[in-house]
Amino acid sequence: MIPHQWYIVLESREIKPGQIVGVTRFGERLVFWRTTEGELVCLRDKCIHRGASLAIGKHHGDEIACPFHGFRYDKTGKVTLIPANGKSSEVASYFHIKRYPVREKLGWVFVWWGESEPTHEPVYFDNVDESFSWSSSRHLWPVHYSRAIENQLDLVHLPFVHTNTIGRGKKTLVNGPVQVVRDGNIAFWVYNEVDHGQKPKKAEDLPPPDFSRQHIHFIFPNMWQNYILDKMRVLVAFVPVDESHTLIYLRVAQKFVRLPLLRKLVDFLALRFSQVVLHQDERVVITQIPIATQLHMEEKLIPGDLPIITYRQMRERLKNV
Repeated sequence: MIPHQWYIVLESREIKPGQIVGVTRFGERLVFWRTTEGELVCLRDKCIHRGASLAIGKHHGDEIACPFHGFRYDKTGKVTLIPANGKSSEVASYFHIKRYPVREKLGWVFVWWGESEPTHEPVYFDNVDESFSWSSSRHLWPVHYSRAIENQLDLVHLPFVHTNTIGRGKKTLVNGPVQVVRDGNIAFWVYNEVDHGQKPKKAEDLPPPDFSRQHIHFIFPNMWQNYILDKMRVLVAFVPVDESHTLIYLRVAQKFVRLPLLRKLVDFLALRFSQVVLHQDERVVITQIPIATQLHMEEKLIPGDLPIITYRQMRERLKNV
Protein backbone atom coordinates (compact mmCIF):
# COMPACT_ATOMS: atom_id res chain seq x y z
CA MET A 1 0.00 0.00 0.00
CA ILE A 2 1.07 3.59 -0.54
CA PRO A 3 1.59 5.16 2.92
CA HIS A 4 0.50 8.63 4.03
CA GLN A 5 -2.63 8.69 1.88
CA TRP A 6 -6.38 9.05 2.39
CA TYR A 7 -8.04 5.82 1.20
CA ILE A 8 -11.74 5.32 0.67
CA VAL A 9 -12.55 2.23 2.73
CA LEU A 10 -16.33 2.17 3.22
CA GLU A 11 -19.55 4.01 2.50
CA SER A 12 -20.93 6.14 5.34
CA ARG A 13 -24.27 4.34 5.24
CA GLU A 14 -22.56 1.13 6.38
CA ILE A 15 -21.88 2.56 9.85
CA LYS A 16 -25.15 3.40 11.55
CA PRO A 17 -25.55 5.08 14.98
CA GLY A 18 -25.27 2.60 17.82
CA GLN A 19 -23.53 -0.01 15.69
CA ILE A 20 -19.96 -1.32 15.75
CA VAL A 21 -18.58 -2.34 12.38
CA GLY A 22 -15.46 -4.47 11.95
CA VAL A 23 -13.68 -4.78 8.59
CA THR A 24 -10.32 -5.84 7.22
CA ARG A 25 -8.48 -3.13 5.32
CA PHE A 26 -4.79 -2.93 4.36
CA GLY A 27 -4.46 -6.43 5.80
CA GLU A 28 -5.41 -5.21 9.29
CA ARG A 29 -8.61 -5.45 11.32
CA LEU A 30 -10.27 -2.08 11.88
CA VAL A 31 -13.33 -1.21 13.94
CA PHE A 32 -15.67 1.72 13.21
CA TRP A 33 -18.36 3.30 15.37
CA ARG A 34 -20.08 6.63 15.96
CA THR A 35 -20.22 8.73 19.12
CA THR A 36 -23.49 10.08 20.48
CA GLU A 37 -22.96 13.18 18.33
CA GLY A 38 -22.43 11.12 15.19
CA GLU A 39 -18.65 11.55 15.00
CA LEU A 40 -17.07 8.62 13.19
CA VAL A 41 -14.26 6.75 14.96
CA CYS A 42 -11.81 4.20 13.59
CA LEU A 43 -9.57 2.11 15.86
CA ARG A 44 -7.41 -0.95 15.49
CA ASP A 45 -9.68 -3.93 16.10
CA LYS A 46 -7.57 -5.67 18.71
CA CYS A 47 -8.06 -5.29 22.44
CA ILE A 48 -4.80 -4.28 24.15
CA HIS A 49 -5.48 -6.85 26.88
CA ARG A 50 -5.93 -10.27 25.23
CA GLY A 51 -6.31 -9.45 21.54
CA ALA A 52 -10.06 -9.99 21.19
CA SER A 53 -12.04 -8.24 18.45
CA LEU A 54 -13.79 -5.08 19.61
CA ALA A 55 -16.16 -5.34 16.65
CA ILE A 56 -18.25 -7.91 18.51
CA GLY A 57 -18.25 -5.84 21.69
CA LYS A 58 -20.84 -3.40 23.02
CA HIS A 59 -21.56 0.20 22.11
CA HIS A 60 -21.81 2.56 25.10
CA GLY A 61 -22.50 5.97 23.58
CA ASP A 62 -19.10 7.64 23.44
CA GLU A 63 -17.22 4.42 24.21
CA ILE A 64 -17.12 0.79 23.15
CA ALA A 65 -16.37 -2.23 25.34
CA CYS A 66 -14.39 -5.38 24.61
CA PRO A 67 -16.63 -8.49 24.67
CA PHE A 68 -14.01 -10.55 26.53
CA HIS A 69 -13.25 -8.67 29.75
CA GLY A 70 -15.18 -5.42 29.37
CA PHE A 71 -12.29 -3.02 28.78
CA ARG A 72 -13.77 0.33 27.70
CA TYR A 73 -12.25 2.45 24.89
CA ASP A 74 -12.94 6.09 24.05
CA LYS A 75 -12.71 7.68 20.60
CA THR A 76 -8.95 8.25 20.95
CA GLY A 77 -8.28 4.55 21.57
CA LYS A 78 -7.55 5.07 25.25
CA VAL A 79 -8.79 2.52 27.79
CA THR A 80 -11.00 4.36 30.27
CA LEU A 81 -12.08 1.42 32.43
CA ILE A 82 -10.71 -1.99 33.37
CA PRO A 83 -13.63 -3.62 35.20
CA ALA A 84 -11.49 -6.20 37.00
CA ASN A 85 -9.49 -3.37 38.63
CA GLY A 86 -12.58 -1.51 39.79
CA LYS A 87 -14.17 1.78 38.70
CA SER A 88 -12.01 3.84 41.04
CA SER A 89 -8.70 2.48 39.72
CA GLU A 90 -6.57 4.68 37.48
CA VAL A 91 -5.82 3.26 34.02
CA ALA A 92 -2.17 3.46 32.91
CA SER A 93 -1.52 5.45 29.73
CA TYR A 94 -0.03 2.45 27.93
CA PHE A 95 -3.49 0.89 27.78
CA HIS A 96 -4.14 2.45 24.41
CA ILE A 97 -4.74 1.15 20.86
CA LYS A 98 -4.05 2.81 17.54
CA ARG A 99 -6.54 5.39 16.28
CA TYR A 100 -6.83 6.01 12.55
CA PRO A 101 -7.77 9.51 11.35
CA VAL A 102 -11.07 9.28 9.51
CA ARG A 103 -13.18 11.67 7.42
CA GLU A 104 -16.50 11.51 5.58
CA LYS A 105 -17.14 13.10 2.21
CA LEU A 106 -20.04 12.58 -0.20
CA GLY A 107 -21.06 9.38 1.53
CA TRP A 108 -17.53 7.93 1.46
CA VAL A 109 -15.43 7.03 4.51
CA PHE A 110 -11.75 8.00 4.16
CA VAL A 111 -9.03 6.57 6.42
CA TRP A 112 -5.51 8.01 6.65
CA TRP A 113 -3.06 5.15 6.19
CA GLY A 114 0.36 5.84 7.68
CA GLU A 115 2.22 6.36 10.92
CA SER A 116 2.13 10.16 10.76
CA GLU A 117 -0.83 12.44 11.30
CA PRO A 118 -2.58 13.66 8.11
CA THR A 119 -0.74 16.36 6.19
CA HIS A 120 -3.84 17.36 4.21
CA GLU A 121 -7.56 16.73 3.96
CA PRO A 122 -8.95 14.06 1.59
CA VAL A 123 -9.67 15.17 -1.96
CA TYR A 124 -12.27 13.87 -4.36
CA PHE A 125 -13.37 14.72 -7.88
CA ASP A 126 -14.13 18.44 -7.72
CA ASN A 127 -16.89 18.16 -10.33
CA VAL A 128 -18.92 15.67 -8.24
CA ASP A 129 -21.10 17.08 -5.47
CA GLU A 130 -24.31 16.48 -3.54
CA SER A 131 -26.45 17.59 -6.47
CA PHE A 132 -25.93 14.08 -7.89
CA SER A 133 -28.06 11.11 -6.91
CA TRP A 134 -26.46 7.70 -7.02
CA SER A 135 -26.95 3.99 -6.52
CA SER A 136 -24.10 1.71 -5.54
CA SER A 137 -22.96 -1.87 -5.11
CA ARG A 138 -19.87 -3.66 -3.82
CA HIS A 139 -17.91 -6.52 -5.35
CA LEU A 140 -15.06 -8.57 -3.86
CA TRP A 141 -12.29 -9.55 -6.29
CA PRO A 142 -9.47 -12.00 -5.38
CA VAL A 143 -6.73 -9.66 -6.65
CA HIS A 144 -4.48 -6.93 -5.30
CA TYR A 145 -6.03 -3.49 -5.66
CA SER A 146 -3.34 -2.46 -8.15
CA ARG A 147 -4.62 -5.09 -10.61
CA ALA A 148 -8.18 -3.86 -10.29
CA ILE A 149 -7.11 -0.24 -10.82
CA GLU A 150 -4.99 -1.03 -13.86
CA ASN A 151 -7.95 -2.75 -15.50
CA GLN A 152 -9.86 0.55 -15.36
CA LEU A 153 -6.89 2.35 -16.95
CA ASP A 154 -6.67 -0.15 -19.81
CA LEU A 155 -7.65 1.17 -23.25
CA VAL A 156 -6.68 -1.89 -25.24
CA HIS A 157 -9.09 -4.44 -23.75
CA LEU A 158 -12.38 -2.71 -24.55
CA PRO A 159 -13.31 -4.38 -27.88
CA PHE A 160 -12.28 -7.83 -26.62
CA VAL A 161 -13.69 -7.98 -23.07
CA HIS A 162 -16.74 -5.76 -23.64
CA THR A 163 -17.82 -6.85 -27.11
CA ASN A 164 -21.55 -6.37 -26.40
CA THR A 165 -21.38 -3.40 -24.00
CA ILE A 166 -18.92 -0.49 -23.91
CA GLY A 167 -16.57 -2.14 -26.44
CA ARG A 168 -19.05 -2.55 -29.28
CA GLY A 169 -17.92 -1.62 -32.77
CA LYS A 170 -14.66 -3.58 -32.98
CA LYS A 171 -12.56 -0.45 -32.44
CA THR A 172 -9.30 -2.31 -31.89
CA LEU A 173 -6.90 0.43 -33.05
CA VAL A 174 -5.74 2.61 -30.14
CA ASN A 175 -4.87 6.19 -31.07
CA GLY A 176 -2.71 8.25 -28.73
CA PRO A 177 -3.74 8.12 -26.01
CA VAL A 178 -4.11 11.75 -24.96
CA GLN A 179 -3.17 12.02 -21.30
CA VAL A 180 -2.85 14.67 -18.59
CA VAL A 181 -0.87 13.96 -15.39
CA ARG A 182 -0.69 16.35 -12.43
CA ASP A 183 -0.82 16.38 -8.62
CA GLY A 184 -1.52 12.67 -8.15
CA ASN A 185 -4.12 12.65 -10.94
CA ILE A 186 -4.20 10.79 -14.24
CA ALA A 187 -6.77 11.76 -16.89
CA PHE A 188 -6.97 10.37 -20.40
CA TRP A 189 -9.23 10.40 -23.44
CA VAL A 190 -10.17 7.38 -25.57
CA TYR A 191 -9.81 7.62 -29.36
CA ASN A 192 -10.07 3.97 -30.38
CA GLU A 193 -11.27 3.24 -33.91
CA VAL A 194 -11.84 0.43 -36.39
CA ASP A 195 -8.61 -0.82 -37.96
CA HIS A 196 -8.68 -0.38 -41.74
CA GLY A 197 -4.92 -0.74 -42.08
CA GLN A 198 -4.12 2.84 -41.06
CA LYS A 199 -1.35 3.74 -38.60
CA PRO A 200 -2.37 4.76 -35.06
CA LYS A 201 -2.39 8.53 -34.57
CA LYS A 202 0.00 10.10 -32.11
CA ALA A 203 -1.32 12.16 -29.20
CA GLU A 204 -0.28 15.43 -30.85
CA ASP A 205 -2.45 14.59 -33.87
CA LEU A 206 -5.59 14.16 -31.74
CA PRO A 207 -7.89 16.78 -30.17
CA PRO A 208 -6.32 18.43 -27.12
CA PRO A 209 -7.50 17.52 -23.59
CA ASP A 210 -11.05 18.69 -22.95
CA PHE A 211 -12.40 17.99 -19.48
CA SER A 212 -15.95 18.77 -20.62
CA ARG A 213 -16.10 15.63 -22.82
CA GLN A 214 -15.95 11.95 -21.92
CA HIS A 215 -12.70 10.92 -20.22
CA ILE A 216 -11.26 8.69 -17.50
CA HIS A 217 -9.92 10.29 -14.33
CA PHE A 218 -7.97 8.58 -11.54
CA ILE A 219 -6.91 10.12 -8.22
CA PHE A 220 -4.34 8.35 -6.05
CA PRO A 221 -4.52 6.17 -4.14
CA ASN A 222 -7.83 4.48 -5.09
CA MET A 223 -10.45 6.76 -6.72
CA TRP A 224 -11.63 6.42 -10.34
CA GLN A 225 -14.19 8.23 -12.44
CA ASN A 226 -15.61 7.72 -15.91
CA TYR A 227 -16.78 11.21 -16.83
CA ILE A 228 -19.53 10.31 -19.30
CA LEU A 229 -21.42 13.60 -19.31
CA ASP A 230 -21.49 16.65 -17.08
CA LYS A 231 -24.59 15.17 -15.48
CA MET A 232 -23.60 11.49 -15.45
CA ARG A 233 -20.59 9.61 -14.03
CA VAL A 234 -19.48 6.13 -13.11
CA LEU A 235 -17.43 6.22 -9.91
CA VAL A 236 -15.34 3.46 -8.38
CA ALA A 237 -13.36 3.09 -5.15
CA PHE A 238 -10.80 0.26 -5.17
CA VAL A 239 -10.58 -0.66 -1.50
CA PRO A 240 -7.54 -2.74 -0.44
CA VAL A 241 -8.71 -5.52 1.87
CA ASP A 242 -5.38 -7.33 1.95
CA GLU A 243 -2.60 -8.31 -0.45
CA SER A 244 -4.88 -10.61 -2.42
CA HIS A 245 -8.39 -9.13 -2.16
CA THR A 246 -9.97 -5.88 -3.32
CA LEU A 247 -13.44 -4.61 -2.51
CA ILE A 248 -14.79 -2.60 -5.43
CA TYR A 249 -17.39 0.01 -4.61
CA LEU A 250 -19.28 0.86 -7.80
CA ARG A 251 -21.43 3.97 -8.05
CA VAL A 252 -23.46 5.41 -10.89
CA ALA A 253 -24.18 9.09 -10.30
CA GLN A 254 -26.47 11.36 -12.31
CA LYS A 255 -28.43 14.59 -12.00
CA PHE A 256 -30.43 14.89 -15.21
CA VAL A 257 -33.49 13.02 -13.83
CA ARG A 258 -35.18 14.69 -10.86
CA LEU A 259 -38.60 13.04 -10.48
CA PRO A 260 -38.10 10.67 -7.50
CA LEU A 261 -39.61 7.48 -8.94
CA LEU A 262 -38.12 7.96 -12.39
CA ARG A 263 -34.76 8.86 -10.82
CA LYS A 264 -34.72 5.60 -8.85
CA LEU A 265 -35.50 3.64 -12.01
CA VAL A 266 -32.76 5.37 -14.00
CA ASP A 267 -30.26 4.90 -11.17
CA PHE A 268 -31.14 1.20 -10.91
CA LEU A 269 -30.85 0.53 -14.64
CA ALA A 270 -27.60 2.47 -14.99
CA LEU A 271 -26.08 0.59 -12.05
CA ARG A 272 -27.23 -2.74 -13.46
CA PHE A 273 -25.53 -2.00 -16.78
CA SER A 274 -22.30 -0.98 -15.01
CA GLN A 275 -22.40 -4.19 -12.98
CA VAL A 276 -22.56 -6.22 -16.20
CA VAL A 277 -19.52 -4.33 -17.52
CA LEU A 278 -17.64 -4.88 -14.25
CA HIS A 279 -18.43 -8.61 -14.30
CA GLN A 280 -16.99 -8.83 -17.82
CA ASP A 281 -13.77 -7.33 -16.45
CA GLU A 282 -13.67 -9.58 -13.41
CA ARG A 283 -13.69 -12.90 -15.28
CA VAL A 284 -10.45 -11.86 -17.02
CA VAL A 285 -8.65 -9.85 -14.35
CA ILE A 286 -8.81 -12.63 -11.75
CA THR A 287 -6.81 -14.85 -14.13
CA GLN A 288 -3.86 -12.42 -14.42
CA ILE A 289 -0.54 -13.45 -12.93
CA PRO A 290 0.72 -12.20 -10.53
CA ILE A 291 -2.28 -10.86 -8.63
CA ALA A 292 -0.36 -7.67 -7.71
CA THR A 293 1.49 -5.40 -10.12
CA GLN A 294 4.74 -3.49 -9.83
CA LEU A 295 6.83 -1.12 -11.91
CA HIS A 296 9.00 -3.79 -13.52
CA MET A 297 7.32 -7.07 -14.43
CA GLU A 298 7.57 -9.85 -16.99
CA GLU A 299 5.28 -8.03 -19.40
CA LYS A 300 5.83 -6.52 -22.83
CA LEU A 301 3.81 -3.31 -22.86
CA ILE A 302 2.68 -1.34 -25.91
CA PRO A 303 1.94 2.37 -26.59
CA GLY A 304 -1.75 1.91 -25.75
CA ASP A 305 -0.71 0.94 -22.21
CA LEU A 306 0.49 4.48 -21.45
CA PRO A 307 -2.01 5.12 -18.59
CA ILE A 308 -0.96 1.86 -16.93
CA ILE A 309 2.74 2.70 -17.29
CA THR A 310 2.08 6.18 -15.83
CA TYR A 311 0.13 4.69 -12.92
CA ARG A 312 2.96 2.31 -12.06
CA GLN A 313 5.58 5.04 -12.22
CA MET A 314 3.55 7.40 -10.01
CA ARG A 315 2.70 4.64 -7.55
CA GLU A 316 6.35 3.71 -7.22
CA ARG A 317 7.33 7.32 -6.52
CA LEU A 318 4.60 7.73 -3.90
CA LYS A 319 5.59 4.49 -2.15
CA ASN A 320 9.13 5.80 -1.77
CA VAL A 321 8.33 9.32 -0.59
